[in-house]
Amino acid sequence: MTVKSSIYVGSVMHRRLRPRRHNFRYRAFWLLLDLDEIEALSKRMTCFSYNLPNLFSFYDSDHGDGTNTPLRLQIDRQLAEAGLDITGGRVMLLCMPRTLGYCFNPLSVFFCYRKAGDLKAIVYQVHNTFAERHSYVIAVQGAKKAIHQNCRKRFYVSPFLDMDLRYDFRIAGPDRRVTVAIAATGPEGPVLNTVMAGVRTPLTDRNLIGVFWRFPAVTLKVMAGIHWEALRLWIKRIRLRRRPAPPVHPATIVPAREVLE
Repeated sequence: MTVKSSIYVGSVMHRRLRPRRHNFRYRAFWLLLDLDEIEALSKRMTCFSYNLPNLFSFYDSDHGDGTNTPLRLQIDRQLAEAGLDITGGRVMLLCMPRTLGYCFNPLSVFFCYRKAGDLKAIVYQVHNTFAERHSYVIAVQGAKKAIHQNCRKRFYVSPFLDMDLRYDFRIAGPDRRVTVAIAATGPEGPVLNTVMAGVRTPLTDRNLIGVFWRFPAVTLKVMAGIHWEALRLWIKRIRLRRRPAPPVHPATIVPAREVLE
């Protein structure tokens, strides 16, 4: 069996530009999972399980609509709502797994491919610390090495960021490397830059044990880091924004805006 899923080891960088500068970076890792082979991976691996407790686990309910409905079915439905058909194609999810039973992903990225192998759409699912989540479904036009997409912000994420923002996504990979860069821009100019970047390594029990020792309880570390950085922003007297109700629809369908070579 040829495994398409893999591990990416790298880092996350945040750079706030206004109203006050604030930067941080931390090491992290992600799994790139083929949604159609997760169950088979669970059966052949020792420290990775599907919808069951383990050192590392993947639960459908950690993504999508939060139910146990198979995630592939949920993504296919969202794509169908956007008028996109990838019958016979793959869906690859870049995310952090549950580690020691805990999981939190600020961002999960679904790469949706047609049967021919070309990238048809990307679904960006954003999670906030209030147990809410929202997806942006954006079609991809043409086969490009680097993808540039953008959309209006529809979902409250941080109490230190306004809602009147535009997201610009720049994606490279996933292949030997993956990079997901997001720039948030407001009426007065750039506000925040975020970059997730990693280098590929095969998804094996040995490599998972290796990243566990390098990044123990990584998702718990992410949640702790979010609250630590929030405290630092509060000390810098960056004002809090009121949290609006989340969008009624769980996904925003966005037409492809721009694709760069």
